[in-house]
Amino acid sequence: MKKNVLTENKIKGSKGFYAALGISAVMIGAACLFAYNQGEQITEGQLSAGISTPASETPVDKKYNNVPKSTSTAYVVAMTPTTTTTAVQVQAETMPVEEVIIETPEEEFQEVIDMEEAEEVEAEADSETLETGISKLENVKSPLADITNVITSFSGTELVKNETTGSWQTHNGTDFASEIGTEVYALSNGEVTSVKKDALWGVTVVLDHHNGFVTKYCNLADDLSVQEGDMLVSGDMIGVVGQTADIESALAPHLHIEITHNGSFIDPLSSLK
Repeated sequence: MKKNVLTENKIKGSKGFYAALGISAVMIGAACLFAYNQGEQITEGQLSAGISTPASETPVDKKYNNVPKSTSTAYVVAMTPTTTTTAVQVQAETMPVEEVIIETPEEEFQEVIDMEEAEEVEAEADSETLETGISKLENVKSPLADITNVITSFSGTELVKNETTGSWQTHNGTDFASEIGTEVYALSNGEVTSVKKDALWGVTVVLDHHNGFVTKYCNLADDLSVQEGDMLVSGDMIGVVGQTADIESALAPHLHIEITHNGSFIDPLSSLK
């Protein structure tokens, strides 16, 4: 049986059409796949760079994990200057003292000041007591039975003429005229700290009253009633008037007595009043 040429050509033409159609479909599919892959790569690149993909361009069937927040680390660093800490430290170091505010209540602050002032006054009083002791001798007794006849008075800083030497000098004590052999007494309680025969003042006895006062009895006779280290009370006998002070030998027999208070000479008459 012979085939129809038209039918055969028709069959061949149909096969070519379908073949071409299949090839086109494959090419279109490949192009779509390529475009899809390219889009995914672009999206992943944007996400890795910290850029959010617009909602209209995000594939609806693709889920992404570990997507960065809208506020990136770079943005935080840019908004927080790195010099903030240094600036604060410099300001704290250079802050004037006057700007420091004391929050202590006024009444409490005043109490602290009052307490400090009271402590300072007490300390000054204690220091003064240690330095000066008492202001005057206690339980004073007259060194002689009669002290009314004063030959030479205390001169202080004023220069007076010495009748024996003829020189002008200060007279640091008081001379009470008295007969040789007249008893001499301790002015106040004290300790005998020195007994000696001085080249100028003759036989002398020094009595320390341990309160800032020291009394010195000069021109005594050799026969004394005390020795160094004795503790005396007011009115105890020390010795008798003599004529042993060469520096005042031109004067009539007398007792030369000196008083110092914290090392400074004072008028003996002021302690005997």
